Order: sequence, then structure tokens, then C-alpha cells
Amino acid sequence: MKKILLIDGYNLIYRARYSGMNRGEHSTIYNYFRGLRPIVEKFNPDLAFMILEGRPVKRLEMHPEYKGQRQYHNKDDFERQKLEIIDMSNKYFPIQILRHENYECDDVIGYLAEKYKAENKVTILSSDTDFIQCIDENVELYNPVSKKFLEKPKYDYVLYKSLRGDNSDNIDGFKGIGDKRAQKLSLNPDKLSEFLISEGYKEKLDKNMKMIKLHDLTEEKDNIIYFNKPSRNWDIVKDKFNEYRFSSMINEKSWNKFTNTFENLWRNLWQIIITC
Repeated sequence: MKKILLIDGYNLIYRARYSGMNRGEHSTIYNYFRGLRPIVEKFNPDLAFMILEGRPVKRLEMHPEYKGQRQYHNKDDFERQKLEIIDMSNKYFPIQILRHENYECDDVIGYLAEKYKAENKVTILSSDTDFIQCIDENVELYNPVSKKFLEKPKYDYVLYKSLRGDNSDNIDGFKGIGDKRAQKLSLNPDKLSEFLISEGYKEKLDKNMKMIKLHDLTEEKDNIIYFNKPSRNWDIVKDKFNEYRFSSMINEKSWNKFTNTFENLWRNLWQIIITC
């Protein structure tokens, strides 16, 4: 079995923005690449994907305020740094970058996990708990913040989250339903049926479940955009890191360790034919 690593791209980039060392105007770039190396070293994948966000068209059709509460700012020049991380990753690192214009990263990762899990060991890298619904004997979920693998709960995760809601995505749960009661209802069909007798509850639950459940992209797979394959040119990367004064990453010992970490991915990138 080969090892497939699916990276929630924006999740990891935002983690780099808010954690790690302050390196001034290039902090996010520094923290991202400094954090990427130990991740690749830990999992030593045969093939790695970095999945980017698309516009959640279907979810917005169901719920126009989906994620509408989120506030964004660019005070730290984040947009420029984010685009540079993506550009450098695409051009010079042995990681396939992809996205679907009309679906979220979560849906694309769910599709890839389903596609590869039959004959491979798949690791999803994200702190987003929605990927719990992907976990099975060949798919694991690793949280890079807590540095732990998440376990699949005994209850139906999608049902549980549909009952309690998701503030981070602006999905309203049911009044009086917290974690514990949502878990109990998810494990007790009779109690759940009694709860759903109230007017409008069943319709609301059905809508929430459609919002939270990962969408099936089987019919949309041909519209997943794979970015260009990278060229192997560490000199350009080193020059860029030097320009940004990432001195701790480019001294001889650190740089050799950095580049050697990606060797397995480079060997396998051109051997594996990606069909999508």
C-alpha cells in the first residue's frame, strides 16, 4: 500500500499565519515552509496533495449566509504571502496542488480520500473536524495543531453536528442542544424521532445535514483543476529564503535536512500517473 497525504491547504496556511515565529513581513511564509518539512518527514508519503478552496456554490444556494459571519483582514499582508506560498509550492515542491472552482476543499479531499483508500493508506492533514466523516480503516485524520490523530466517534458525526450546529460555518443548531444532548440523540433513534416531532425540526435537520455532509464529486471529478507539475530547482527556493533572511533554514545542516525530506516525494511524483 502506498501512503497518500491530503493537505488542507488554507487550513495549514492560516495555521502558519497565527502560530510559529514572528519573522516580520514574511512570517506566514517562514512558518509555513518551516512547518511543512516535519509534516512530510513524519508521514513520508509516496504522493502528496495540497487542496485549495473553491466557492461553496451549492451550500450558498441552500444558505446564503453560509460562513457569512467570518471577518477577514490583510493587515499583515497575508494575501500576498498566501499567494506566494501557493506559487512556490506549485513551482518547486513535489506536491500536487488542486481545487474545484465550485466546491470547498473539504469536498475535494473527501473525494480523493474515497478514490485512493481502496489500495492505499490515506492521511488527511487538517484541524477541521468535518473530516471525521472520512475516517475508516484506511483513512486517518491528523490534527497539526494538537498533533494528534482523531478517532471516529460511535455516533453519526454528521447527524450530531447537524443537531448542535456549527458557529464557524454559520450553521444554526437547535435551541437547547449542546454536545452531550446531540450525542445522545444521535445514538438513540427513538429519542431523535420524538425530538423531530416539533414543527420544522425535521426540515431544518435535513438542511443542516446536506450542508455538513461532504458532497459527492464523482460526477464533478473532471472539473477538478490540477495545477502545473513542479520543476526540481532548490536553488531558486534557497535564493528566495535567503532574500527573506530565513537564515535558520538555509545554513548547510538545516538546508540538507530540508531538501532531503522531500526526496521520496520527488522520486514518486513522476512515476505515479494521476487520473481524475
